[in-house]
Amino acid sequence: MATTGMRVTDECTSSYMEMKWKKIHRYIIFKIEEKSRKVTVDKVGGAGESYHDLAASLPVDDCRYAVFDFDFVTVDNCRKSKIFFIAWSPEASKIRAKILYATSKDGLRRVLEGIHYELQATDPTEMGFDIIQDR
Repeated sequence: MATTGMRVTDECTSSYMEMKWKKIHRYIIFKIEEKSRKVTVDKVGGAGESYHDLAASLPVDDCRYAVFDFDFVTVDNCRKSKIFFIAWSPEASKIRAKILYATSKDGLRRVLEGIHYELQATDPTEMGFDIIQDR
């Protein structure tokens, strides 16, 4: 992560690959540890968890990144999957955290290959399940 000097840990990339290829996880929440200057895994949602579980796991007063594996069935009755990247920056979070997360986002996105869509949200209504379905 060249812009802020944040380093993405191996746990982040391995958890993401497990979600993407092995379907072990439904979602992953990442956080920045400012003192160690690393992006780490904050929480992993099991394969049986839902988008609502992800939304409920995001803090109301701090920023996070999240990826969600959205499974759906097409009109041709074909099962598909798309990965969403969510940049969570709630109004109640500190300005310093908002800036740090905004400037570090592209570096994490480069490491996590295969993301189909990106959402930026400051409150739960901006990342509702209906928005995911519409995309």
